[in-house]
Amino acid sequence: MDDHTAPDAKPSPFNDGEVAMQTRAGVRERAEQLGQVMIRDHLLDHHREFFPMLPSILVSALDADGQVWASMLAGAPGFVTTLDDIHLRIDALPDDDDPLRAGIVVGAPFGLLGLQAHTRRRNRMNGEITAVDGEGFTVAARQSFGNCPKYIQAREAQWLGPRARDRSRNQCGGAVLDGAARACIHGADTLFVASRSRDSRAARAAGAGLDVSHRGGKPGFVRIDDGDTHSVLVIPDFIGNNLFNTLGNLLQHPACALLFVDFENGGMLHLAGDGELDFDSADVARFKGAQRLWRFHVREAVWRPGVLPLSWSAAQMAPQLDGLGEWPDSTP
Repeated sequence: MDDHTAPDAKPSPFNDGEVAMQTRAGVRERAEQLGQVMIRDHLLDHHREFFPMLPSILVSALDADGQVWASMLAGAPGFVTTLDDIHLRIDALPDDDDPLRAGIVVGAPFGLLGLQAHTRRRNRMNGEITAVDGEGFTVAARQSFGNCPKYIQAREAQWLGPRARDRSRNQCGGAVLDGAARACIHGADTLFVASRSRDSRAARAAGAGLDVSHRGGKPGFVRIDDGDTHSVLVIPDFIGNNLFNTLGNLLQHPACALLFVDFENGGMLHLAGDGELDFDSADVARFKGAQRLWRFHVREAVWRPGVLPLSWSAAQMAPQLDGLGEWPDSTP
């Protein structure tokens, strides 16, 4: 999400990459109509009421080198509040071993997603950090809007309270995924992707342009391919809201991040890498229901087991998955 000015119209809420994706998909006019109505520079009252109900939020920020990362912050419901229709207060900070911790500084760009999975309700916001203290930080909204409930697995999260964890079990890896990372991905039915609409230097200077989004599928919908130098995740892209926020960002700025949450044991797998869009390879046809694919080329992995003080109920699969296929057992 970013500014893109259309001729003879008020400024569009979409950046050039989003416009290019919408045009390619033949939905440009409809997407613009939707964007003008639903994407705002402030939080609506029902969004202000929504965030304080959540025991967790998904977040994205840039580290000191300009790499975007995705993570989840958790707290007792009420740890996220709105000070007014622009400013959102988060009474939590990433742990020191969270790769996006360095991005929590005044003036830095920030993206967040509020997701209430058991109701399949979600709201996205991006903006910039305006205040940081020892208990948390404040974000000023630049863009805010709700998303549809498609592909969200219904599971209810419960706050367990602070708990000790063994940080010696953390694993930091390179571009080839190890056993712990592969196990987390193989059974995943959900992932989160952080992307940006500007390069790292421009994003830090402008205080906007970060996004974090949800992707869901049947367990195993993310395929792992291994090359000589790095692992590649192959991710089908299904029909959505036709705004193309994430894919539009990747079209212009491939550097992105993924987050996989271990809903059974509270772990988080953070991945940094580069996204590559695939519109018409043979792999697209091999996954029933895929409109296109994208590949995530891994550059760095951080596995943090047992970090989240949350417990989730068993998942109820999203009804939209019934008509979708799965990866074949073997690949060419």
